[in-house]
Amino acid sequence: MHNVDSKYNEYLMNFNSFLQTQFVEFHHKFPNVLADAMQYAVEGGGKRVRPVLALATADILGVDKDKVLNFALAIELIHSYSLVHDDLPAMDNDDYRRGKLSTHKKFGEAIGILAGDGLLNYAFEVCLQDKEFNRDQAKALKIIGEYAGPSGMIAGQVLDLQNEKNPAWTEEILYSIYENKTAKLIMAPVLVASALSGGKYFALLKEFAFNLGILFQITDDLMDEEGDLQSIGKTPHKDKEADKLTSVKVFGVEGARERAKIHYEKCKQILDEIPNSEFLKGFTDKMYFRKS
Repeated sequence: MHNVDSKYNEYLMNFNSFLQTQFVEFHHKFPNVLADAMQYAVEGGGKRVRPVLALATADILGVDKDKVLNFALAIELIHSYSLVHDDLPAMDNDDYRRGKLSTHKKFGEAIGILAGDGLLNYAFEVCLQDKEFNRDQAKALKIIGEYAGPSGMIAGQVLDLQNEKNPAWTEEILYSIYENKTAKLIMAPVLVASALSGGKYFALLKEFAFNLGILFQITDDLMDEEGDLQSIGKTPHKDKEADKLTSVKVFGVEGARERAKIHYEKCKQILDEIPNSEFLKGFTDKMYFRKS
């Protein structure tokens, strides 16, 4: 695990260094309050799970990190925008995110909405900066658009809203929400790296990342049930109070733990078929055993 932590920190430092250069770009290009709000929404982003996944998968597949950094950044910007909008009064109505005031509480609701819009749009601008944009990059960009859009993450958010307080919930509905709302944006960085490699291990990596995404959401449910503001960085028990459809609601706490174990073991089984995937195995361990 120590080697995994060391490598994780290396990927994290590489990404955060690149991110700092983008914050400078924010302030050169955008109105000051918008730049401040966009930076606020992205900085202090904790573990940077998605960009680390992109960089690690690229490493495994022999893709130069400079070719994947823009795409890793785009996914993190999209993830951050989704959290800004999730926290709005019309959605989850949360005052805290990542242990600090949510963006709309810090800058006001209107700027919060526009900061989210700005992050989403700038994400695609970032991906298109290469003057020699090629077919593999086009495939990577399509993955991001599809997995973050109305047939991916946004579809999952709609299903999530529609199934609050729904007495006719099913396990199938739960998994549809989790696949789209959470797993798609975990799958995107892995599949982007594969696309940039010409599609190496694409099908296996897709199955791995799907299971990792479901595992990530179930552990998130368990932390919401059992954690506190200090440990999880956001208001706990919000899902239960909103009567959202969660793995804890469907399976109970122990049942959710059992489901997490199933997806964890599936991830490890798939990675046995992919050479040089030791880091991703350790990464999966971190996701399964995480408490924050």
